[in-house]
Amino acid sequence: MGWGELDTSKDSFELISKLILADYRYIRNDVTEVTGGMPLYHSILTGIANGDGQMHSAFKRANISNDVGSKAIEELCELGIIYKVKSKKIFTSWKENESVSNKFYFTSPFIKFWFAFVSPLFKGARDGDFNEIKTKFLNKKNEYYQAQFIHLAQESIKIQFSESDPIVEIGSYWDSEHTLDIFAKTKSNKTIVGNVKYTNTKSKKSELTKLKDMTKSAKIDADIYIIFSKEGFSSELKSLKSESLKLYTIKSLKNLLK
Repeated sequence: MGWGELDTSKDSFELISKLILADYRYIRNDVTEVTGGMPLYHSILTGIANGDGQMHSAFKRANISNDVGSKAIEELCELGIIYKVKSKKIFTSWKENESVSNKFYFTSPFIKFWFAFVSPLFKGARDGDFNEIKTKFLNKKNEYYQAQFIHLAQESIKIQFSESDPIVEIGSYWDSEHTLDIFAKTKSNKTIVGNVKYTNTKSKKSELTKLKDMTKSAKIDADIYIIFSKEGFSSELKSLKSESLKLYTIKSLKNLLK
């Protein structure tokens, strides 16, 4: 965006108001150049930005049919605005004939932000009244950050394992009943599963219990469990750290900056 250095000690919404919302008309024109300005595209992008990324839920939010939406999704992928991700399929865990929807992610976190918070409430941004956008942002920001945190955690884990047992594939796992933020395979064929917690409280032992229960229910044989927690861990959970349980905090992301 050409903003140069940002003072990240300032309140997030203060920066958003000054740098984005106050410049709404110009940035809207730039976004329109990227998307082509088609209302159908914008409806779908808003559906993806405010949902779980699965195609059927985006279409439901946008109130469009599967046939119309599917073609538009393909075109948005061709434009490079979004990209498709498949669940890390484990044949032994999926029910016979179970169909698991792909998910779609934004190539640019800024474009996701725009369609999550600005585009659906454009009248306020246009008229200089940012209260409705602020309310939605404050209510949904942790949910929005969570998605970005998962991607950063996955990239950081690649580095964490790069010397001991390199990661050969990593992503997320989901089916009709289960969701795991991290599913990875190492060079030695070990299976890693994990969850990422972007919350303002420390993760407790119960998080490990839930992770193990989810993994067992999905019929996944895990060799290593990972919990990535923004605010760290309880003493009880930290005492369980081992070769089969890795605990990382937001400080672990420093390896992405090197």
